[in-house]
Amino acid sequence: MVKYICKRLIAMFITVLLISFFVFVIIQLPPGDYVSSYISRMQLEGEVVDHMVIEQLRADFGLDKPLIAQYFSWITDIILRFDFGYSFAYQRPVTDIIAQRLGMTLLVSSLTMIFTYMLSIPIGIYSAIKQYSIGDYVFTTIGFIGMATPNFLFAIILMYLSFIWTGDPMLGLVSTEMMDNLMSFSTFIEFSKRMIIPVIVIGTANTCGLIRTMRSQMLDEITKQYTLTARAKGLPEGKIYLKYCARAAINPIAASLGWSLAAIFTGSTISAIVMNLPTQGPVMLQALKTQDMYLAGSLLLIMSVLTVTGTLISDLLLAWLDPMLRKEGWR
Repeated sequence: MVKYICKRLIAMFITVLLISFFVFVIIQLPPGDYVSSYISRMQLEGEVVDHMVIEQLRADFGLDKPLIAQYFSWITDIILRFDFGYSFAYQRPVTDIIAQRLGMTLLVSSLTMIFTYMLSIPIGIYSAIKQYSIGDYVFTTIGFIGMATPNFLFAIILMYLSFIWTGDPMLGLVSTEMMDNLMSFSTFIEFSKRMIIPVIVIGTANTCGLIRTMRSQMLDEITKQYTLTARAKGLPEGKIYLKYCARAAINPIAASLGWSLAAIFTGSTISAIVMNLPTQGPVMLQALKTQDMYLAGSLLLIMSVLTVTGTLISDLLLAWLDPMLRKEGWR
């Protein structure tokens, strides 16, 4: 097992380096750079910028160097000094910008993940066991609606309903009143209320998809020979379904953990913009639009690290759940 993990860690390091290089190149593929975008905005406001000033700005930001030199300088600083560079748009170190929104991003996304798995797995098991029952039809219908409705539209609907029922659309996670009295029980209650809509909106689509996955896998496992054998030996139905069928059916959900870790870091970008959430997603979108390469590249690099880490965790979970995979994968 140790040998397998070491091999995977080496492969992960190489993979992340390759991803970081391609990400850094792709960000700069559009014509121009951050200075060009900045000068264009100034010219739209009626200002005239001298050519020497433009060249000086490009030199100050390090954009006058070759692309390869820029990349190696950036990745070397990350590896040796954990320095992700300087954001052109925010005029601050990238680490400060990421740290500013990291806590809220992790909180929203972690609660969303808990909401997703705590609902999808039990509902998927129930729908498979009670196939074609009223409950199965209800959950299937809700699942189709949840998958078909865009998250941002669902957010608008819920905020509108919240405004109709309570007089507050619950836009954002922190209100002015909460900022004035942070360390109070009423602030905690208000913050908890404001978390409901983001968690439901961001988690709905993934929850509905996982319900269908869990249901189909459970239906497949219920009809297999080992289930019939266990039933013939007199084992209780609950033990058959939960101990044997559910453990085998959960494999595809465990395999999707790699994508979930990356989603934890960014959250749903469009939904976050609609609901005015202080998460990393809108920051990354703005960085890509303005070609703020160090900020955008750092965010995408962290996402790639989380993805490959999540893939390793998924493999270890699958090996723990399925002894045959453990026997074949850890050679």
